[in-house]
Amino acid sequence: MKIPHLKKKSEIKTCHNISWEDDYSWIHQDDILEVLKDSKKLNPEVRKYLEEENSYTDFHLSDTKTIQKKLFDEIKGRIKLDDESLPFKDFDYEYWSKTTTKGNYSIKLRKKIGTNNIEEIWNGDEEKEKLKVEYFGVGDLEVSFNDKYLGYSLDTKGSEYYTIYIRDINTKKLVTEKIEETSGSITFSLDDQYVFYSKLDENHRPRKIYRHKLGTKVSEDQLIFEEKSEAFTVGIGLSADDKYFFINSSDHNTSEQYYFDVNEKDPKPKLIKKRQRGILYSVNSWDGKFYNHTNENAEDFKIDISNSLEKPDWKTFIAAKDEVLIGGLTFLKNWIIRSETSDALDKLFVKNITTGIEEELIFSDETVYVPGASLMQRDKNTDEIYISYSSPKTQSRVYSYNLSTKEKKLVKEQEIPSGHNPDDYIVERVDCKSHDGRLVPLTITRHKNTKMDGSAQLLLYGYGSYGSSMSPSFSTTRLSLINRDIIWVTAHIRGGMERGMKWWKEGKLLNKKNTFEDYIASAKYLIENKYTSKNQIIGMGGSAGGLLMGAVVNQAPELFLGIIMAVPFVDSLTTNLDHSLPLTVGEFDEFGNAKDKKDHFDYIYSYAPYNNIKKMDYPHMLITTSLSDNRVLFDEPAKFTAKLREYKTDNNLLLLKTEMNAGHGGKSGRDGAIEEIALDYAFALKISKKI
Repeated sequence: MKIPHLKKKSEIKTCHNISWEDDYSWIHQDDILEVLKDSKKLNPEVRKYLEEENSYTDFHLSDTKTIQKKLFDEIKGRIKLDDESLPFKDFDYEYWSKTTTKGNYSIKLRKKIGTNNIEEIWNGDEEKEKLKVEYFGVGDLEVSFNDKYLGYSLDTKGSEYYTIYIRDINTKKLVTEKIEETSGSITFSLDDQYVFYSKLDENHRPRKIYRHKLGTKVSEDQLIFEEKSEAFTVGIGLSADDKYFFINSSDHNTSEQYYFDVNEKDPKPKLIKKRQRGILYSVNSWDGKFYNHTNENAEDFKIDISNSLEKPDWKTFIAAKDEVLIGGLTFLKNWIIRSETSDALDKLFVKNITTGIEEELIFSDETVYVPGASLMQRDKNTDEIYISYSSPKTQSRVYSYNLSTKEKKLVKEQEIPSGHNPDDYIVERVDCKSHDGRLVPLTITRHKNTKMDGSAQLLLYGYGSYGSSMSPSFSTTRLSLINRDIIWVTAHIRGGMERGMKWWKEGKLLNKKNTFEDYIASAKYLIENKYTSKNQIIGMGGSAGGLLMGAVVNQAPELFLGIIMAVPFVDSLTTNLDHSLPLTVGEFDEFGNAKDKKDHFDYIYSYAPYNNIKKMDYPHMLITTSLSDNRVLFDEPAKFTAKLREYKTDNNLLLLKTEMNAGHGGKSGRDGAIEEIALDYAFALKISKKI
């Protein structure tokens, strides 16, 4: 089949007295945010190219249709389709959700406490059918405090412009005007007369908080708070003791918080502490005291306590620890639950408020696992909570746990209908030395029968941005590769917070290349230690993890058999220079500001995947994107693919797949998500010659 070619229209770009040529910049439309809302506004020539690439991908993966179907059935066969969540007990009702064999979306249910009368208050599949849309994204689903109203927000394009609806649960009729172009979050007032929401500006940034009175016109909504900085975005939430609303304004690196009493008739948010560059803080209130989770004078966070916000006198409640990330607090009447993260592993601690004694909750004798804790009910006067754990080889198990007696009872175990034996798998945690001597944790999961002589293929997953830590949790999908002797390795590289804030700082801004070096060092370690061999590794990452893939494949293509990148941030220099795009300004403290700072420009230019494509051999590559993605515009992977076709000197596969009705998270619905995974895995098996 003929290889697609995107027309070249040379443009000379200039910044900081440096010029470079961009042959494909023309595909970016000035009205791109309008295209995200209405794909009919897409340049017809660009649409034609994307459709040609889709046809080309379908042609070259036509021999994988059988394995795609098999993988789909395998993955779906590991899911208990007709499942129910554990109930959460509100004051008058118990609420929970369920999925069905046929449905793609969840159903929300409730039962009045003391009765057996179950009500269905939300059915995602029915709502989608009513709207006659292909994409159906649910942003928020909230019930009012009087249990009378259901608030929900929907994105029907994939572009994350959410419309809020409030309806009467009993009549299912809307009780107020729909609220459009919001971030999606819904917060009811305690008297259920109002909802608070954040409105998106012309650049798709939530910088205003409004209060809407139910039954009134949206045009009459009251502006409660406005953030003036284009780099900051805002959100609103309720305190743990239901006494205050907190408004949080932040970028990735700095935060500022305001509060007002839940009973204020005309809310006037009051500043807690003025923003200070590089300082993150988050205040909550409980039992007449205020708790501040902050990194001020505590790189890896601490928690301070004060009796007042008007005249604060902050004292240490949980002290900072070096390279141990201190998490937030969950409150009960007699207990405080908190988390810590170190060496890419989480721990949970419980403190008895009366005695002051704190103990770690031990869940399992496995070395690598993910613990969890959640509340069973809204009434905080209880000793009962849910605790859970999973590991890369062990499915999730949830227990009811009495904090006082320490008795636990298994209440839900993730069911794998097609069967699963954790003893068939081996999980290892190793550290590999990076280029500068820093030790990078690797979580390795393999089948016990996979040979350890270097002959196995290996999938190396990485992300490494925004301080987002990769959790070593259980995944039913990965088993489809692991069972076929492909070892799965998660590299906990810098840019995340697996080793605290320092781990993040060492992988961003002018340290960003450490993220790429860590990943390459991980690949080399796995080769040297006979987990796999050169040219047998499949790299995988999405979004900022796609930036990682693009950078490392330009730097060390010889290590890889293939690369799978989803919605990849590969034209990072162009995006960073465009301050009108939704995420750019808010990410100056993550990636830098190339437009205004020459050292940032030079650094980003030196690694940006699109700008650093070379004339050389590249491994097999599958690149997926979505037309309505507002976080990483589809034109980034489209440009990257077109330029790569021009430069690469090999005959390996280069495939671009664009979902024409999806967003940053891909297709909506359970089956849609499984189809995308099956496509990725089929590509991996094809290049591994396992089909």
